Amino acid sequence: MIIINRKTIQPVLAGFIVILITSCLGTEKLERKEREEIEEFLHMNPDLNFELKPSGLYYLDIKVGTGVQPVAHDTAYIFYTASFLDNFIFDTNVDTKDTLISAVNDLLPGFEEAVTYMRVGGKSLFIVPSDIGFGQSDVRFPAYTPILYEVDLVRVKPGPGAK
Repeated sequence: MIIINRKTIQPVLAGFIVILITSCLGTEKLERKEREEIEEFLHMNPDLNFELKPSGLYYLDIKVGTGVQPVAHDTAYIFYTASFLDNFIFDTNVDTKDTLISAVNDLLPGFEEAVTYMRVGGKSLFIVPSDIGFGQSDVRFPAYTPILYEVDLVRVKPGPGAK
């Protein structure tokens, strides 16, 4: 049987509280750094008139499409380039014959939202902050990394239940 007395529990609780507070402060610092990175990108690119959506997504139509607008469960065929805000491209399927084919509800939340604003034939730019993107602790990127996407919506295949 383990006996815990006041002399033991107080330092343990105090240590736990210190760890909790410092981890929260670290999170706030990373969130602030991400916001500043996005603001700096927008400041350095004043010709790009992104619309800030309620979710935190930054969306910009480069070319408005005239075709179908996808909804959840539709399959989107897209060409895309994914980069960090310093323009370092880490993924693309542009200049290939293979479009990314994905059900709209199987994408990152921010990416999925952005695609639903597009129409076939359109081209858009969007910034996906980490809280609607890869998250705060993804193994592929540093925590709190916003991603810039350039997307061409080539085709939409209606999903189940479409009329």
